[in-house]
Amino acid sequence: MSFADSFTPIAFKDTNMFKPLKVGKTEVQHRVVMPPLTRMRATHPGNIPNSELAGNYYYQRSTRPGSMLITEGTFISAQAGGYDHAPGIWSDEQVTEWKKIFGRVHENKSFIWVQLWALGRQASIKEMARDGLRYDSASDGVYMTEESKEESLKVKNPQHGLTQDEIKQYIKEYVHAAKNSIAAGADGVEIHSAHGYLLNQFLDSNSNKRTDQYGGSLENRARFTLEVVDAVTEAVGADKVGIRLSPYNLYGSMAGSADPDFLATYAYVVGELEQRRKGGKGLAYIQLTEPALDTSFIVPDAVSSSIEHPQGTNDFIFSIWKGPVLRTGDLGERPEVALRYLENENTLVGYGRYIISNPDIVDRLEKGLPFNKYNFNTFYLPSAEGYTDYPTYDEAVKLGYK
Repeated sequence: MSFADSFTPIAFKDTNMFKPLKVGKTEVQHRVVMPPLTRMRATHPGNIPNSELAGNYYYQRSTRPGSMLITEGTFISAQAGGYDHAPGIWSDEQVTEWKKIFGRVHENKSFIWVQLWALGRQASIKEMARDGLRYDSASDGVYMTEESKEESLKVKNPQHGLTQDEIKQYIKEYVHAAKNSIAAGADGVEIHSAHGYLLNQFLDSNSNKRTDQYGGSLENRARFTLEVVDAVTEAVGADKVGIRLSPYNLYGSMAGSADPDFLATYAYVVGELEQRRKGGKGLAYIQLTEPALDTSFIVPDAVSSSIEHPQGTNDFIFSIWKGPVLRTGDLGERPEVALRYLENENTLVGYGRYIISNPDIVDRLEKGLPFNKYNFNTFYLPSAEGYTDYPTYDEAVKLGYK
């Protein structure tokens, strides 16, 4: 292995990156955030997090006191899942293991939030059929691809548009998972309404073809997401809740900017969240995926092959939302972009692939030290390889990295 040589590091020591910021009830000591990163190390059956392996992983990345970490996407229920080795947080057994993991982060005086995840039509169709679970989405029969349609029909598990009663059940499951997270010791939860997953499938005009109160107008398409926000904030407190949005996202056959109303849709959602903030129920933060990159975890050459909207920007949020904003999207390769984002006093920045390969990334950013290269081929292996075996900078130098 070697140091990355595709960009020139910047020393962020004297920038806003190292100024504290209040995020809900917690005060981070720097603005570097570990965003949600699917790693597929949970055990099957049961979607049980591996507390020893994952505990070490999160511990390593929280050693700088006052750091904020967000867990990998975590299923709110079996029906919301569909990947055998992604973790859940609906069962007592899962909660027991998460409690150990959260404790490891808190040993370092850092903070950890749980990303609440429901896949919808991005679930593994075969796994859902095997387990007798519906293949859910916003609408009947609006498949991502012809291949997914063929597979769905082959296993006799056609795509199912949620009924209103089923939507209410999902909301209850979000609440249950949020309460479990806080009871296990998490500092907060993040509602995943991005990247083509279930809530995004309701927001997006490509996947939502409903004609009831959850479809049609942008207000109706946003209803499910906002109902989840209201229910979860009522359950655990708004200052313990964040949300992830991805306005430009194409992954999962989303419309992105091909929908002429896409910015209006997200401006409406953010505006509703700002109204709640003004009313005393403001979320702790909003996370936005920047438009430079797709979020697919099945494309090995993600940096070069998934450019989406190089001219797009999420800057619109600052004219609406006045709370903290977490921006993510290839910032490891673009330190000058991170520097520009941090000019805004309310901004945090997330590092994905490079926080996987650099457990001490906060120190490296502070000093302008080079990053370890990451190995995409080990991102989803069921072992410590590519998970907890990346060296710190000092260790890398001793190993002969150049």
